[in-house]
Amino acid sequence: MYGNPTFDCGGADIHAHCRQLACVVRISGRLDGSNLDRATAYTRRFILAEKPFVLDLSDVSSFADEAVSLLFVVDDVCAAAGVQWSLVASRPVEQALRDQGIEFDSAGSVPEALNDFADAMVARRQLLPLLTKTA
Repeated sequence: MYGNPTFDCGGADIHAHCRQLACVVRISGRLDGSNLDRATAYTRRFILAEKPFVLDLSDVSSFADEAVSLLFVVDDVCAAAGVQWSLVASRPVEQALRDQGIEFDSAGSVPEALNDFADAMVARRQLLPLLTKTA
Protein backbone atom coordinates (compact mmCIF):
# COMPACT_ATOMS: atom_id res chain seq x y z
CA MET A 1 0.00 0.00 0.00
CA TYR A 2 1.34 3.41 -0.99
CA GLY A 3 0.88 6.78 0.63
CA ASN A 4 -0.05 7.39 4.21
CA PRO A 5 -2.49 4.67 5.29
CA THR A 6 -5.01 4.92 8.08
CA PHE A 7 -3.93 3.35 11.38
CA ASP A 8 -6.61 1.13 12.93
CA CYS A 9 -6.65 1.74 16.64
CA GLY A 10 -9.44 -0.52 17.91
CA GLY A 11 -12.47 1.69 17.32
CA ALA A 12 -10.57 4.79 16.26
CA ASP A 13 -9.03 5.35 12.84
CA ILE A 14 -6.04 7.67 12.73
CA HIS A 15 -4.70 9.33 9.62
CA ALA A 16 -1.67 11.60 9.67
CA HIS A 17 -0.63 13.99 6.96
CA CYS A 18 2.34 16.32 7.16
CA ARG A 19 1.80 19.37 5.01
CA GLN A 20 4.21 22.17 4.30
CA LEU A 21 2.53 24.36 6.88
CA ALA A 22 1.69 21.82 9.62
CA CYS A 23 1.24 18.18 10.56
CA VAL A 24 -2.40 17.17 10.76
CA VAL A 25 -3.55 14.09 12.65
CA ARG A 26 -7.20 13.17 12.11
CA ILE A 27 -8.88 10.73 14.46
CA SER A 28 -12.35 9.37 13.77
CA GLY A 29 -14.53 6.92 15.65
CA ARG A 30 -14.40 6.49 19.41
CA LEU A 31 -11.68 7.29 21.92
CA ASP A 32 -11.87 5.48 25.24
CA GLY A 33 -9.80 3.47 27.68
CA SER A 34 -9.48 0.54 25.28
CA ASN A 35 -7.59 2.46 22.60
CA LEU A 36 -6.36 5.61 24.31
CA ASP A 37 -2.75 4.52 24.95
CA ARG A 38 -2.25 3.35 21.36
CA ALA A 39 -3.89 6.47 19.93
CA THR A 40 -1.74 8.71 22.13
CA ALA A 41 1.50 6.92 21.20
CA TYR A 42 0.69 7.04 17.49
CA THR A 43 -0.33 10.71 17.60
CA ARG A 44 2.86 11.75 19.42
CA ARG A 45 4.96 10.46 16.52
CA PHE A 46 3.74 13.31 14.33
CA ILE A 47 4.59 16.21 16.62
CA LEU A 48 7.74 17.57 15.02
CA ALA A 49 9.98 20.43 16.04
CA GLU A 50 9.54 23.52 13.84
CA LYS A 51 6.16 22.36 12.45
CA PRO A 52 2.78 23.42 13.90
CA PHE A 53 0.40 20.59 14.74
CA VAL A 54 -3.36 20.16 14.23
CA LEU A 55 -5.28 17.47 16.09
CA ASP A 56 -8.48 16.96 14.11
CA LEU A 57 -11.08 15.24 16.28
CA SER A 58 -14.03 16.54 14.25
CA ASP A 59 -15.08 12.98 13.34
CA VAL A 60 -14.81 11.54 16.86
CA SER A 61 -18.22 10.10 17.70
CA SER A 62 -17.51 9.10 21.30
CA PHE A 63 -14.98 10.72 23.62
CA ALA A 64 -14.57 9.21 27.09
CA ASP A 65 -13.59 11.50 29.97
CA GLU A 66 -10.18 9.81 30.25
CA ALA A 67 -9.49 10.64 26.59
CA VAL A 68 -8.83 14.22 27.66
CA SER A 69 -5.39 12.92 28.69
CA LEU A 70 -4.56 12.69 24.96
CA LEU A 71 -4.99 16.45 24.69
CA PHE A 72 -2.75 17.08 27.68
CA VAL A 73 -0.05 14.85 26.18
CA VAL A 74 -0.27 16.72 22.87
CA ASP A 75 -0.10 20.03 24.72
CA ASP A 76 2.97 18.92 26.73
CA VAL A 77 4.83 17.44 23.74
CA CYS A 78 4.11 20.50 21.58
CA ALA A 79 5.31 22.82 24.36
CA ALA A 80 8.50 20.77 24.76
CA ALA A 81 9.08 20.89 20.98
CA GLY A 82 8.30 24.61 20.89
CA VAL A 83 5.49 24.27 18.37
CA GLN A 84 2.04 25.80 18.22
CA TRP A 85 -0.93 23.43 18.05
CA SER A 86 -4.64 23.62 17.52
CA LEU A 87 -7.59 21.33 18.21
CA VAL A 88 -10.54 20.77 15.89
CA ALA A 89 -13.20 19.20 18.09
CA SER A 90 -16.44 17.31 17.49
CA ARG A 91 -19.48 17.85 19.71
CA PRO A 92 -18.62 14.90 22.00
CA VAL A 93 -15.10 16.28 22.47
CA GLU A 94 -16.40 19.80 23.13
CA GLN A 95 -18.90 18.42 25.65
CA ALA A 96 -16.25 16.42 27.53
CA LEU A 97 -13.99 19.49 27.72
CA ARG A 98 -16.87 21.71 28.83
CA ASP A 99 -17.94 19.19 31.50
CA GLN A 100 -14.41 19.19 32.91
CA GLY A 101 -13.89 22.96 32.56
CA ILE A 102 -10.92 22.54 30.23
CA GLU A 103 -9.98 24.75 27.29
CA PHE A 104 -7.40 24.33 24.56
CA ASP A 105 -6.63 26.51 21.53
CA SER A 106 -9.12 25.38 18.94
CA ALA A 107 -10.32 26.08 15.44
CA GLY A 108 -13.60 25.34 13.72
CA SER A 109 -11.92 23.32 10.96
CA VAL A 110 -8.53 22.18 9.71
CA PRO A 111 -8.41 24.93 7.03
CA GLU A 112 -9.14 27.52 9.74
CA ALA A 113 -6.30 26.17 11.91
CA LEU A 114 -3.92 26.19 8.95
CA ASN A 115 -4.92 29.78 8.11
CA ASP A 116 -4.22 30.77 11.72
CA PHE A 117 -0.74 29.22 11.48
CA ALA A 118 -0.12 30.95 8.14
CA ASP A 119 -1.18 34.32 9.60
CA ALA A 120 1.16 33.82 12.56
CA MET A 121 4.00 32.94 10.20
CA VAL A 122 3.40 36.09 8.11
CA ALA A 123 3.36 38.21 11.27
CA ARG A 124 6.69 36.71 12.39
CA ARG A 125 8.23 37.33 8.98
CA GLN A 126 7.11 40.96 9.04
CA LEU A 127 8.69 41.38 12.46
CA LEU A 128 12.02 39.83 11.42
CA PRO A 129 13.30 42.81 9.35
CA LEU A 130 12.56 45.11 12.27
CA LEU A 131 14.65 42.96 14.58
CA THR A 132 17.64 42.83 12.22
CA LYS A 133 17.84 46.57 11.47
CA THR A 134 20.57 48.47 13.29
CA ALA A 135 20.57 52.12 14.16
